[in-house]
Amino acid sequence: MTTPRPDISVVIGAYNMARELPRTLETLTRPYQRGLADLTCEVIVLDNGSNPAVDAKAMAQIVPGLRVIRPATVSISPAAALNAALELATAPLVGLFIDGARMASPGLLHLAHAAWLQDPSRAIGTLAFHLGPDMQMVTVPQGYDAATEDRLLESVPWRRDGYRLFDISVLAGSSRAGWHGTIAESNGLFMDSRIWRALGGLDTRFCTPGGGYCNLDLWERAVAASHQEPWILLGEGTFHQVHGGAATNGTPEDRRLMAEEYERLHGHPFVAPQYKPRHLGSLAHLPPRHRES
Repeated sequence: MTTPRPDISVVIGAYNMARELPRTLETLTRPYQRGLADLTCEVIVLDNGSNPAVDAKAMAQIVPGLRVIRPATVSISPAAALNAALELATAPLVGLFIDGARMASPGLLHLAHAAWLQDPSRAIGTLAFHLGPDMQMVTVPQGYDAATEDRLLESVPWRRDGYRLFDISVLAGSSRAGWHGTIAESNGLFMDSRIWRALGGLDTRFCTPGGGYCNLDLWERAVAASHQEPWILLGEGTFHQVHGGAATNGTPEDRRLMAEEYERLHGHPFVAPQYKPRHLGSLAHLPPRHRES
């Protein structure tokens, strides 16, 4: 019997995320994700050398049918391995979470699919948020850690209503311009599978830890492929859990090296792409401070 083709594929990059990855996966399941109706979703986790390795059986208890792949050769940049994982995606609509520590809002999947149905020629971007009282580049040096974040997550019923994550989060620096501005990258990026192939996925020349600016570079190219009019999902986003990541939770020196790598590869410093967003979704369910951002 032939297995039906899924409607959506989601590829997730993970490295030493035993605490964070299960929560991310929970946010991609029913009934947490709303409006899916009969839509089906496959999830592929790229384990880029975690120690211990991602427990595939345990993760499949959260997302039935989930696949975990692990490259034979592990690099500090996950770009090449993620490209290989993207090639395994079988759905016509493919999403990438380059950082497996990012929980999703409840309407992310069905709105991404709705945008794709309306115009599959355009990339679908989502804003990024950090859990905590401020961006984690600020809070981590002040003592914000996994235990603090666990208590914060326990303070809201996010499993019952994922939109409550907006109550305990702030906009990430890459999304500081808000819903009606422009973002520097998307950490829940969806595109027609044909566009993924045309773009060639992530640029494997980025070799600093975590891939450096490879995700920003990907969004920049996705915007250009969308004729500077990508979809942006209103009222949806991804929420970064603290985990010691190379960029979000790294040092200023780490981020300097990443910026220098981008400039060396492109011949100029990184500047967030300018575009005219096509919006889909609503802000009505958000707390006032996030509706106004």
